[in-house]
Amino acid sequence: MAGLRYVYAVCRPFDTPLQSQLTGVAGAPPGLLRHRGLVAVVSTVPGTDFGEEAFQAHLEDPVWLAATVRAHRGVIAALATVTTPLPLRLGTVCEDDSVVRTLLETHEDSFERVLDRLEGRVEWGVKVYTEAAAAPRPAREPASAAEPEQASGETPGEAFVRTLHERLAGRAEACRVRVPACTPSGHAARNVLDAAYLVPRAHCEEFVELIDRTRAEEPGVRVELTGPWAAYSFTGEETRYSFTREDPR
Repeated sequence: MAGLRYVYAVCRPFDTPLQSQLTGVAGAPPGLLRHRGLVAVVSTVPGTDFGEEAFQAHLEDPVWLAATVRAHRGVIAALATVTTPLPLRLGTVCEDDSVVRTLLETHEDSFERVLDRLEGRVEWGVKVYTEAAAAPRPAREPASAAEPEQASGETPGEAFVRTLHERLAGRAEACRVRVPACTPSGHAARNVLDAAYLVPRAHCEEFVELIDRTRAEEPGVRVELTGPWAAYSFTGEETRYSFTREDPR
């Protein structure tokens, strides 16, 4: 099977070159495919690995999957240093460049809207862990993606998590709260908040300083900050389009 075009992200044209030694999925260097006012960041991958059936089979191989995820995220991280990317889902492939161009044209308006929303902004991830003995009840999935659910009779740990989230959300333009991962029995710490915040680059220092100031406010609570990342959690449905091997029109 001939090579396919792997699509990492969509962005607007930019002048700063990507790192010369940057490699992407399957070891191929990424390139830029321009169409009208958009750019698709692509590389060539073997159809024997990224055809639909082969890719689904590879998803069962944790070593292969981990290497592919690292390469995919590495390209997007490099992009985020020179422009604002709209990351696409892992394993987005097209038959050839003409199909990539068709997809850019078909979804041009929605891509442009998301890029307008993400321009000059990055994502920060925040997780809060508590010691098992003092752990608040893990939040159920919130009714609103921007607000963690509050239970009656909350513990001090729960009050801390709620207050921290409110402070962080007040300094972000958008936020996403996920259901915390279940903690295996016997573990000393429990994940009680897992959230992502969309923050203007100009406000990132203030956002990080807020985390640093609050880390010692509640005994037995650990706050973990990661980022800044490309805005994976705030791209909308555009990252979930089914990119096919043939012209969708």
